[in-house]
Amino acid sequence: MARFDIQECEMTAMGGEARAELFCDMGLMYATGRGCPVDLVAAHKWLNIAAIKGSDRAAELRADLSHMMTKMQLAEALRAARDWMTTH
Repeated sequence: MARFDIQECEMTAMGGEARAELFCDMGLMYATGRGCPVDLVAAHKWLNIAAIKGSDRAAELRADLSHMMTKMQLAEALRAARDWMTTH
């Protein structure tokens, strides 16, 4: 995941809306397996962060995705998003 670590440094200079869209794109990447294995937990995490940052599209996608996940997966994704938000 070093690719995203480098991008995180660049994101600090971006506006909130641009960051929300980037996080939404990351969620879609993990949800569809575009360039990586499908990971619903990671997808939900990034969509959740994007929604918190103001992306209405991410909030809708997150809701759709949550119907395909187990309660354990949802709990793990919410925990991961909370952990990320508290450290960034």
